[in-house]
Amino acid sequence: MPPNQGWESGGPGGFPPPNGGGKKKKPVAIAIAAATVLVVGAAVTGYFVLFDDKEPSHDAKGGGSPSAEPLPSKSQTPEPEPEDDDGDVDNPRAGGGEVKPVVKGWKTVVSRKRQNAFDVPPEWKVESQGLSIGFEDSNSDEEFPPPLVTMSAPAFAQPEWCTYKENDREHETELAAAGSKGAQGAKSTDEAAENEALSWVFAAYDQGKTGTFHSTKAKPFTSEHGLTGSVASATVTGVKKENKCSTDGKAFAVSYVAESGDYGTWVLYAAKGVKDEIPDATIKKIMNSLRPLKPSS
Repeated sequence: MPPNQGWESGGPGGFPPPNGGGKKKKPVAIAIAAATVLVVGAAVTGYFVLFDDKEPSHDAKGGGSPSAEPLPSKSQTPEPEPEDDDGDVDNPRAGGGEVKPVVKGWKTVVSRKRQNAFDVPPEWKVESQGLSIGFEDSNSDEEFPPPLVTMSAPAFAQPEWCTYKENDREHETELAAAGSKGAQGAKSTDEAAENEALSWVFAAYDQGKTGTFHSTKAKPFTSEHGLTGSVASATVTGVKKENKCSTDGKAFAVSYVAESGDYGTWVLYAAKGVKDEIPDATIKKIMNSLRPLKPSS
C-alpha cells in the first residue's frame, strides 16, 4: 500500500480526499518487493504487484464519516529508504537476528528498518522483512495506480480467509495483517497514529465510502516491553456488500520515535463483524508485545 488530481502527496498516510464521482472499484492489494515489477496472482480482493521497496504515503486529514472533506497537505517528496538486506525472501527469519518471542508459543515479526519487533499467534504467516504490502486507489483510472498505503515486514492471519470469483479471476482476502511503516511529514506521533489508522481502514475496506467511519483521538501508549508513543484506532461499519468477501473493518496504529530518531508506525487492519474476527483482546496482546530494536539489531 495515489493522489487525485490536485491532491499533493507526502507525509503520513491520511484519509484520502473524496473522488470526483469516478467509478467505484474494489480495493486492490499490492505486495512490494525490492527491485522487481511483476503481477504474481490474486490477493485481497485484487492482485499482488511487486515493485521497489518504498513506502509512499499521503498527508490528508479526514473526518469520521464517508462524506468528510479532508484538507490537502503541502507537497513533500518522500526520501528514498534503504533496502533491507534480509536474505532469502522465502525465509522470514533471515537477517532478523535472534529476536525471540516475548509471548510464549507465538511467532516474532522483526522490522530492522522500523526498529521494532512484535509477536503474533502461531497460526499467523510471517513474511519477509523486505516485502511491503498495501492497497492501490480503487477509484483511479490509471492502468497501474500507485498505492494509497503501504507497510513492510508484514504478517497475515488466514491469508486465504475468503475467496470469490469475478471476471474469471479468483480473488483472495486475508482476515487481518500487521506490519510497520514510516511516517515522513508527521509533526507528532499523535498525528501519525490518527492518520494511519483511518487511512488503512479506508483503503482496505471502503474506498467507495459506503459505510460509516469512526476514528479515535490518539492516546499515549507504552507497551509491556518498552516501546512508547501514541495509539489510535478507526473502524468502518455498514459497508456495502459488493461481493461475498466485503466486510466492515477496523485498524489500529501505534506511532513512535525509533532509536534512530525517525518516526515509525506499526499498523494492524482486520475484518470486523465476521465469525472469525480477531478479538480486540488478541490485538491488544499483539500490540503489547511491541518492543524497540537498536539500529544494529
